Amino acid sequence: MPEASHKRESRQKFSHAKDKDGIARLPRKRFYRQRAHANPFSDHTLEYPSSPDAMNWSSYYPAHAANVSQEESTQPRKLMKDVEVVDIGCGFGGLLVALAPLLPDTLLLGLEIRTSVTQFVQEKIWALREQNEGKLYQNAACIRANTMKFLPNFFKKAQLSKIFICFPDPHFKARKHKARIVSATLNSEYAYVLRPGGIVYTITDVEALHQWMVQHFEAHPSFERVSEEEVKKDECVEVMQNETEEGKKVARNKGQKFIALFRRLKDPPWE
Repeated sequence: MPEASHKRESRQKFSHAKDKDGIARLPRKRFYRQRAHANPFSDHTLEYPSSPDAMNWSSYYPAHAANVSQEESTQPRKLMKDVEVVDIGCGFGGLLVALAPLLPDTLLLGLEIRTSVTQFVQEKIWALREQNEGKLYQNAACIRANTMKFLPNFFKKAQLSKIFICFPDPHFKARKHKARIVSATLNSEYAYVLRPGGIVYTITDVEALHQWMVQHFEAHPSFERVSEEEVKKDECVEVMQNETEEGKKVARNKGQKFIALFRRLKDPPWE
């Protein structure tokens, strides 16, 4: 059997595996390996809604979907609350899984461009829900998406309260800087989907990238940097530092972590 086919078969078997007590097992990363980064400008044949109202979230958050009458059963079920927290480039979902019990009444979503990694996170969340008898992790989900192209297709104006950008690809070469997930253009999209008072959380182990992100957010009229005192009091910051896969790797290698938070300002009144 070809290696790729064997891996697919192993993954399919494992995704439905249970232990001797009939409890769902968590997926193993070795069946979901993929390149560390993907080119955001490539055609990834992604599916995305024409507008936020066209997105069917009920399969991702079934416990938060409203009941419908028999006449309405052919229509997608609407959620009783909106997604509020987004992890851009969520990787293998460490932050999502750690934040879900911390923010039990808030819907969290991971956005990941890599197919296998997205599948891993989805299956991990499904397994955790089953392991906890449906009482936990119903507020977390992951979808495959290209944030640089389609963020406003998924979220309405002022819908989000938090955006996490954790250890993004630094794109060291100057000609690759256009692919960085923080830029003047993208910051305007973050400002659009964030409500006033909402926070963008950033963390990286690359000082030059940290300086780039600080420079671009501070230059944007819709954001102000959060003070160090407030950063230390934010319980999500510790989770961001210690629960992501990249964060753990940096800690093992005794590297530095550079953190900056930015608050969405109110729009000025129209003249």
